[in-house]
Amino acid sequence: MEHLVPNNLNRRSVMNVNKIYKNTLVLISIFLGYFSYAFGIELNMYYPVAVGGPLTKIVDGMVAEFEKQNPDVKVNAIYAGNYNDARIKALAALKSGKPAQLSVMFSIDIYELIEQDAIVPFDDLVNTYEEKAWLYSFYPTLMENGVTDGKVWGIPFQRSTIVMYYNKDIFRKSGLNPDQPPQNWNELVDYGKQIVSKNSNTWGVMIPSTGYPYWMFGALTMQNNQVLMNGDGNETYFNHPSVVEALQFWKDLGSKHNVMPSGTIEWGTLRKNFLEGKTAIMWHSTGNLTTVKKNAKFDFGVAMLPESKRRGTPTGGGNFYIFKQSSDEEKKASMRLIKFMTSPEQAAHWSMATGYMGVSPSSYQTEALRNYVKDFPPAVVARDQLNYATAELSTFQTGRVRKLLDDAIQSALTGNESPKQALEKAQKSAERLLRRYQ
Repeated sequence: MEHLVPNNLNRRSVMNVNKIYKNTLVLISIFLGYFSYAFGIELNMYYPVAVGGPLTKIVDGMVAEFEKQNPDVKVNAIYAGNYNDARIKALAALKSGKPAQLSVMFSIDIYELIEQDAIVPFDDLVNTYEEKAWLYSFYPTLMENGVTDGKVWGIPFQRSTIVMYYNKDIFRKSGLNPDQPPQNWNELVDYGKQIVSKNSNTWGVMIPSTGYPYWMFGALTMQNNQVLMNGDGNETYFNHPSVVEALQFWKDLGSKHNVMPSGTIEWGTLRKNFLEGKTAIMWHSTGNLTTVKKNAKFDFGVAMLPESKRRGTPTGGGNFYIFKQSSDEEKKASMRLIKFMTSPEQAAHWSMATGYMGVSPSSYQTEALRNYVKDFPPAVVARDQLNYATAELSTFQTGRVRKLLDDAIQSALTGNESPKQALEKAQKSAERLLRRYQ
């Protein structure tokens, strides 16, 4: 059958179609480029809220300022509950069709995240001299929980130490000097006894033993000159005599000295108890500082924790992590966000708004934070305590190891086992879990 259309016309038609097709592809490419420019990169960031107060509003405000300065990046801050909730939800998202690009999670989650191949080291993402300088601009003690195998895996942000809040009005009423908080364990007991004897319905001291009992315990053991684990995350020292002695002291505050309620004390309600005058002293995160400042209807002070053989506290809180599954462009955008959030000006704003510490020396050199500290000296207690701080308990199998210690602490405090029995059992179980990492 002959063609009804001349061959040369047929060829011209094909050429025209090809030309139209190519032009269409160019237009689509231009449109997609415009779309990408207009709508930019979208980042999902999981974020934990470990203490009360308007933290979500503060983070939202910082994110809005970042988006204003970086209109090509949209950030969805997903508030996922406490640190454990944030880790579980972020890791679940990685296995779903809607993974996150970055998250603030426990600084102590580092070994689990590396083992699951979930995160990338920041060393792989920095190239310029400026970026490398930024990577090492943070307080070295805060970096201890973010560095392993010679690489930086976590950038400090929502960071803290445990501080001692005390009610100066109750001190005065009890005949104690309101400007001289207890400096050591013996004074803590003595002050507590005097407070209890002079005030009905008021305890001398409360140390929370739910929520994060291992964290509070890390302060007591460091004060007794003993850490809970090695730097490689594969050994624990739960049954060391100084660790057992520290748990015995904690228990004795309630069961022997009667300056603290016996049994367990709730993390979530302790700040309320302090603000209502039910305890004259509380040990808690510096992340509560701004909320206490705004809500305390009495004169209060903030001090470093008392010493036994030395002063001591673990650092605490969350680091920024970047997830491996994100694209190169998303990693770059995540880096821009993290650099913004940890910049001296933003870190200073964060510290003043929350009570968490500024994570770099340069944040305390900003005019805003210098003036704030001058008017409110308690704002530097947590930072100054870094001189006596150690890394927070972090190991391989960290969730399981941490639970072993939490259970041992609560078993001893409630009288189910002696401190030595509880810690010996926890140590043996931890050794079994960590054996394959040694």
